[in-house]
Amino acid sequence: MNENFFSRRISQLRTAKGVSARDMSLSLGQSESYINKIENGKAFLSMQAFFYICEYFGIAPKDFFDEEISNPILIHEVLKDLNMLDDKQIGNIHEIVKALKK
Repeated sequence: MNENFFSRRISQLRTAKGVSARDMSLSLGQSESYINKIENGKAFLSMQAFFYICEYFGIAPKDFFDEEISNPILIHEVLKDLNMLDDKQIGNIHEIVKALKK
């Protein structure tokens, strides 16, 4: 992790969510250029702002830092859906995922 991590990760997650920097800024109750400034390294996050951003994306702070998960927003949604299935259905999906990995 380097000094550009926060700006890159916010940009990555925002793009995956399909929202503009302006819309995200306004949704967070900030000026319309807030996220743009963070992504361009012209502003830094406070700890409180970091937690608001995680909440906005619907992810835990640990997911924000896990660079191996490129789209934790989608993973979280899939896990919520999987929790609605029975064991047999989850087993079937697991077999599909294994086949896709080949």
